[in-house]
Amino acid sequence: MTRHQFETAPDHSPPAALPPRRNPLRRNFRGVSPRIRKRYSVDTRKRRPKGQRAFGARIRRVFWSWWLWALLAIGLALDHRWGAAIGTAIMAWLSHIIAPRESAPKFGLEHEFSVSSSQFCSSIAGATGAAFSQHNQLEIFNNGEQFYPAMLAAIEEARNAITIEAYIYWAGEIGRKFAQALAQKSRSGVRVKLLLDAVGSSAIGEEILQTLQAGKCEIAWFNPIRWYSIGRFNHRTHRKSLIVDGRVAFTGGAGIADQWNGHAQDPAHWRDIQIRIVGAGVLPLQTGFAQNWLETTGELISGVEFYPPPSQEGSVELQTIVSSPEAGASAVRIMYYLAIVCSRRTIYIANPYFVPDEAAIETLTEARSRGVDVKIMVAGVHHDNALVRRSAARLYGSLLQRGIEIYEYNRTMLHQNIMIVDDSWATVGTTNFDNRSFAHNEESNVSFFDQPSIQKLRGIFEEDLQYCERVTLEQWRRRGVWNKAQELAASVLQDQL
Repeated sequence: MTRHQFETAPDHSPPAALPPRRNPLRRNFRGVSPRIRKRYSVDTRKRRPKGQRAFGARIRRVFWSWWLWALLAIGLALDHRWGAAIGTAIMAWLSHIIAPRESAPKFGLEHEFSVSSSQFCSSIAGATGAAFSQHNQLEIFNNGEQFYPAMLAAIEEARNAITIEAYIYWAGEIGRKFAQALAQKSRSGVRVKLLLDAVGSSAIGEEILQTLQAGKCEIAWFNPIRWYSIGRFNHRTHRKSLIVDGRVAFTGGAGIADQWNGHAQDPAHWRDIQIRIVGAGVLPLQTGFAQNWLETTGELISGVEFYPPPSQEGSVELQTIVSSPEAGASAVRIMYYLAIVCSRRTIYIANPYFVPDEAAIETLTEARSRGVDVKIMVAGVHHDNALVRRSAARLYGSLLQRGIEIYEYNRTMLHQNIMIVDDSWATVGTTNFDNRSFAHNEESNVSFFDQPSIQKLRGIFEEDLQYCERVTLEQWRRRGVWNKAQELAASVLQDQL
């Protein structure tokens, strides 16, 4: 049998009509109906969220709803009441640009494991996107008389590059010392870059700027207020990091200003903590600086002088978290909340601007209900922001009623940001426990399980208790009509504090 016997004769009949072609993408673009979307969506109403909004919080949310002010402006304009229409239109615009862009967690805040478990390590690393690094060195410095000399010594030892990201760099003796040291290193060939917040460091003074410029230091201003960027004016860098040769980093609550000098001996000298890390934990701080420098100047930072191979000499495992509202969720807020819900014995918090939201209050009170000893230390009579203090005091009642201990530090302005959980885990950083830090600011925190460092932090916390006045529930209830009125007025701005 030949191959030709299997071949068919050519077909000369006209081709059959083909069915009309249909674009397969057209069907996909039609989407699913709202009814079907609802059927296959997660229904959060079947779960109870943490921190359901109280009546006052709901009123505040409505008050700051831009669309409500916009509708009112339209109505007034239609009624030809132009002055009032313009005023309410401005309020609508303001409400829109100051609205937090960050989403706080409300679900998933129930856990059966403790901070000392491996599940906590993997969860906090995965949820924040910040892995733990090995072989670090960690040292804690108490007050400016300890950390400023150490920082200046590190600058003196710089060989390749120095980067500083600072919310506060102010005129004064300390500012001049740092400027002179930085200018000297820059003239010797070290690359010096300073990224200063345009609002927080506006009091730096011309003398310091001239010193830095004469030394050929590079200065950039984070998010200066311009008419074309007014919608981002609330976005600040609150970080305080000094990074030397990409190997050594300092961070904590302190800026570069005279009030941090000394040992918190009087109200003119603030109470604060800085840490120094050496090793792979430095890299995220340098990355945070580099990203904000790129955003501000358009310059990409690269090279071994900024990113050297990490040191392998240390023994501390730590996690360095850089948090930004641009990410849509605060990594540091996630860290705080997850550590609280995983606590089993103790939570010690020292934070100057403690204005917790409803979810934070609920997680703290639940921790106390399961037997956790919760102590919170805040700035007292020497607080530098009366609005924050009043807004925080309004929230004390729900915490005190559940047995949480609140202490006001009255020796001077308390400014450190630390949390210690179960004497097993601790964090030190720049982040205040308030919505401004979580939803509006660039922040950074370093967390660790190192027992010698944790014991030192606990010793500092307990020593600071000597200078505190404990707030009792009875005292809080008797705080007076005038104080309550101030608290109510301050609460209108709670989401911005």
